[in-house]
Amino acid sequence: MNMIDESSGRETSATRAAYIALRQMILTGELPAGQKLKIEQLRTLLDTGASPVREALSLLTSDMLVERIDQRGFRAAPASIANFDEILSLRCTLEEMALHQSIAKATPDWEERLVLSHHRMKRMTDTETFEDAHKSFHMTLLSNANSPMLERYCSQLYDLNIRYRNLAAGGKNYQNRNIPAEHDTIFEAAIQRDAQTACEALLSHYRLTGAYLTTQLTDL
Repeated sequence: MNMIDESSGRETSATRAAYIALRQMILTGELPAGQKLKIEQLRTLLDTGASPVREALSLLTSDMLVERIDQRGFRAAPASIANFDEILSLRCTLEEMALHQSIAKATPDWEERLVLSHHRMKRMTDTETFEDAHKSFHMTLLSNANSPMLERYCSQLYDLNIRYRNLAAGGKNYQNRNIPAEHDTIFEAAIQRDAQTACEALLSHYRLTGAYLTTQLTDL
């Protein structure tokens, strides 16, 4: 590998690292919704160059987690009741479609992957590792739809929802829900290839979070 290739590789690696770090900080609220994202401050925070930070922020605009506010400026995407309602509505519509398709095409391989993802999720107690396992479970439910574009949209909507769900998780009433039981109901119906029950349970799971979360967003 020549010097130019090595330099390009380092820049790509630095951009990827900045993207992952900034994405996590936005999803968890460490970088609050609507906050202006200054290149120099982020460069210092991440101990990297200005170019990787700028490129990472541009990538995050495609994920709809960052907004460009002028020719060179960025801010973390704002949060609002209207935005959450749109995310929730789209998730319910698209995931119901994907789950119906996934169950209709059920195979032993898909069922095995679903069992494994459900088991892994139930074992996770650390917040960060649970989040990864939780997304894996939900995406595995949909993965047998054989519709890459639909699954991609569902994955993006899942990520957009995380900031809102993190906000809801801080409330007492949210914690009183039996989330594992809700997951178990979705899982059992899917394994039994009962698409109607599985979809009803999935939508109830999302709407319970939505109904509670809407009450937490009045100050946004």
